[in-house]
Amino acid sequence: MILITNPQRARLLAHGAAGADIDHFPVVKLFNPTGAATWLLSELDADGDTLFGLCDLGFGFPELGSVSLAELASVKGPLGLGIERDLHFQARFPLSVYAEAARICGHVSEAERLLRQAADALSKPHSELPPDTAEQQRR
Repeated sequence: MILITNPQRARLLAHGAAGADIDHFPVVKLFNPTGAATWLLSELDADGDTLFGLCDLGFGFPELGSVSLAELASVKGPLGLGIERDLHFQARFPLSVYAEAARICGHVSEAERLLRQAADALSKPHSELPPDTAEQQRR
């Protein structure tokens, strides 16, 4: 199976060239059909191999990071099955929302309710430090 189509490659490259401070929508979802690994990818470096996105190897700790397209293409699991592309994946939120949802539940999810909850959580301003409850109790 072709992991990334030419139109997807063009979008991934455009996202990669746009800069790191943009929260892109994922372009492609790859997965291991015989395991729990899933990748939601939003950017491709100019080298044509280094992808960036939400990487979930199925151990309960998904994270944003980079992965090699060549390495993904070389994976062969049971019965010789390799990594596959989800032909029906359509991103509905930016990558940060999928990452927050994955942080909450421990794996990449497309559950609408969870994604909306993550989007709401990200839209609310947060202070960097929690309020000093001891100071509040003294008042």
